[in-house]
Amino acid sequence: MSRALRTEAGAIGIETLGMTMRFGEFTALDDVSITVPAGSFHALLGENGAGKSTLVKCIMGFYRATAGELLVAGQEARMTDPRVAQALGLGMVYQHFTLVPSLTAAENLVISRADAPAVIDWRRERARLAAFMETMPFKVPLEQPVSRLAAGEKQKLEILKQLYLGNRFLILDEPTSVLTPDEADEVLGHVRGLTEAGEITVLMITHKFREVTAFADAVSILRRGRHVGGGKVGEISVEEMSRAMMGKAPEVSKRARAGTERREVMRLRGVRAQDRTGLKSIEIEDVALNSGEILGIAGISGNGQMELMEVLTGQRRTMGGEITVKGAPFGATRAEARTHRMRYLPEEPLRNACAPRMSVAENLAFRIFDEGRNGKPAFWKNDRAIARNATTLIEGFKVKTASPAARIASLSGGNVQRAVLGRELTGEVDALIVSNPCFGLDFAAVSTIRDRLMAARNAGTAILLISEDLDEIMELSDRILVMSEGQIAFETPVETADIGEIGRHMAGHGE
Repeated sequence: MSRALRTEAGAIGIETLGMTMRFGEFTALDDVSITVPAGSFHALLGENGAGKSTLVKCIMGFYRATAGELLVAGQEARMTDPRVAQALGLGMVYQHFTLVPSLTAAENLVISRADAPAVIDWRRERARLAAFMETMPFKVPLEQPVSRLAAGEKQKLEILKQLYLGNRFLILDEPTSVLTPDEADEVLGHVRGLTEAGEITVLMITHKFREVTAFADAVSILRRGRHVGGGKVGEISVEEMSRAMMGKAPEVSKRARAGTERREVMRLRGVRAQDRTGLKSIEIEDVALNSGEILGIAGISGNGQMELMEVLTGQRRTMGGEITVKGAPFGATRAEARTHRMRYLPEEPLRNACAPRMSVAENLAFRIFDEGRNGKPAFWKNDRAIARNATTLIEGFKVKTASPAARIASLSGGNVQRAVLGRELTGEVDALIVSNPCFGLDFAAVSTIRDRLMAARNAGTAILLISEDLDEIMELSDRILVMSEGQIAFETPVETADIGEIGRHMAGHGE
């Protein structure tokens, strides 16, 4: 057996040969051949819909490929279901944690085994785990409940779980999406060390070029289901990777910041609300949002950002404090939002800001369907006005849809996002509250959405940007607040912002 396919230490290499996956007449994966040698760190790049998820699902046995072969350590493997992949030493670390929060790290490891006994001898298992941890490059407090672990520790535990199960080929799906920069570098640095030692092989799905250039040995790039490029890291530039992904070099906006007159639009004083568990609270002492600025709120998922968004949109009751808009009390009712020209772009808009079974045109009309001439209430729906509005917004915001009459659920994530943003930025807008506007979108959609946000800011709109993407926060914000444990832990203007300092506060380690 070739050392390129299995190292003496046990890392496993794989090859896909002409891998093809069809769903009816749609070809999601078209004749894709890639080689991931044993002991290597390989990155997989591609826009949404490029075929990345389909490829790894074929490798892991979630899909049965329509055509092509998979070689695992040089031998043909018939991936009929994920248990076959597990038996061959292949494992996957998913973008979102699959741990049981109420159990300890040790309990999560033990119950992950197929041979976990009904009655666990914990003295024996702890001794076994201690011996296992001695061989690992990073540590996790095994007796702590997972709910008390930091995001970086949870990601380490997910990787440890795969190694504990004996897997030596790991697929990492956006492994740093919920980590601070320091945590991401630490985790990927340890993973890189394991590959260099020949203990594991890694195939990482990522959208961050920095991670590719810093940690990967090689990269494969997919576009529209086909393998369109790649090579050894260092021999292929970021521009070449981007061009291969997009088909052409993407248009990168300079996003010039126009000087704007600043006046207070919204202020939160002493605002308190329960978090989702009902056990803790979020407490915002004093935050002001001004016109013509983007105020970025950074933070790791689960630190109160979602609850803050729900408070500002009227979906969560406050237990104290006050929210004012232009000096007047604000309860986030629809009438108040209309009066003060407040708009919202929540996370996952298809679920939180749309009626999925209704048409694109109808969803685009949610702010105007009951408004007649001169802003007076309308008691009858004006189908012609709704159609005109849809045509204008679809063209203006480049929403790709088969027809304005198509269900909005049939659109891609990026196009749903463009549609909702178009609806929310129509007319005069004094303030826009946005949460993770580019989560899960491809590079082209991300660029479009960010251009629109900056244009609105330059036109005088006050924008509160809640985002777990620190690159997005740094790129768009005028001021940055860090939210940790339900409170504002740090504030800095973007001109003097230090990403390391922000990351430490995000992780709860600020001074």
